[in-house]
Amino acid sequence: MTPSTTVPDAGIREPATAPANDSHGHEVRAASSIEMLGLHKRFGKTTVALDGVDLTIEAGEFFTLLGPSGCGKTTLLRILAGLEEPDAGRLKIGGHDITDTPPHKRSVNTVFQSYALFPHLSVRDNLSFGLRMRGMPADKRDAKVAQIAEFIQLGDLVERRVDQLSGGQRQRIALARALVCEPDVLLLDEPLSALDAGLRGQLQVELLRVQKRLGMTFVFVTHDQREAMVMSDRIAVLDSGIIQQVGPPRDVYERPVNAFVARFMGHDNLYPVTARAGTRVTTLLGELQCESPEQGELLLIRPETLDLLPGEQPGENRLLATVSECLYRGSHAEYRLEIGSTSLQATVNNRGKHLPSVGERVTVAVAPEDLVTLSE
Repeated sequence: MTPSTTVPDAGIREPATAPANDSHGHEVRAASSIEMLGLHKRFGKTTVALDGVDLTIEAGEFFTLLGPSGCGKTTLLRILAGLEEPDAGRLKIGGHDITDTPPHKRSVNTVFQSYALFPHLSVRDNLSFGLRMRGMPADKRDAKVAQIAEFIQLGDLVERRVDQLSGGQRQRIALARALVCEPDVLLLDEPLSALDAGLRGQLQVELLRVQKRLGMTFVFVTHDQREAMVMSDRIAVLDSGIIQQVGPPRDVYERPVNAFVARFMGHDNLYPVTARAGTRVTTLLGELQCESPEQGELLLIRPETLDLLPGEQPGENRLLATVSECLYRGSHAEYRLEIGSTSLQATVNNRGKHLPSVGERVTVAVAPEDLVTLSE
């Protein structure tokens, strides 16, 4: 695959101010906002990839498109890159309509899951490829390559061939090559998914630090909920080409708007509401007091909000349960609890907490403000 290149078009965007430098002397470019207005995309007669997407990404955000395979997130990224054309709707970057602007004239670059590097070339030649295609003189190319290599901490790797490097090193090079052309927006298509867990966690932190130092607008695609919560300023959760919820990671996790978002974010404690009286709701678990009279057919109880108390301890929002399973995870323990004909998942921090055994009777306590009602 040929690496993407960026050829800025002066008609697309002119920064309002001259680029500034960070404390290390590296150039920090003015960021660009992104507006998606009623984007539709269909493949064939029956497959709807995007169904009227309206979304604004603020300048300088680390924004994540999150969802399962086939939800439309990669299609949306490809439309941003100019690799797909929407059937309807408009796209703006930095206030300028670029819906019909070809890919090579967009100030956008992409980091691919496959890296898309030239394996037979050196790191230096990979990094300078886009600059050379723009016609930049050799001395300026060398200076920019040296600057970005220092910024991404590539060390003495610049003279080595790409096929001699590890997966983590190749990912850094792919990021450096995308940044060296100074795009207004950087698109990242699941760039860490091929890495092992340890290296993936390390590069998540590095990527986030790079974005904050540059102040650039990053649009990140992933199906990994934990990755999205660690890295994002805001998250858009997609399903079947429709945005289900947009918000900061904490809001999306703690206050999902519907059952799809709740389940995708890893919540299993969802119970149909069988009766409601003001702020009190009844489910198969029993009657519980909520903080606010929100409407909704389902009650969500997040596992980490539960306290397990020894024995039977009556009181408000307390349920008697039996421990049927305990998984010790070091810093915390995960419990499966039986309450009548249904079960409940609880996650308990081990520090200073009572850790009941399988078969033990416990009281489950939950605060009214931690209960969330939502729609199916």
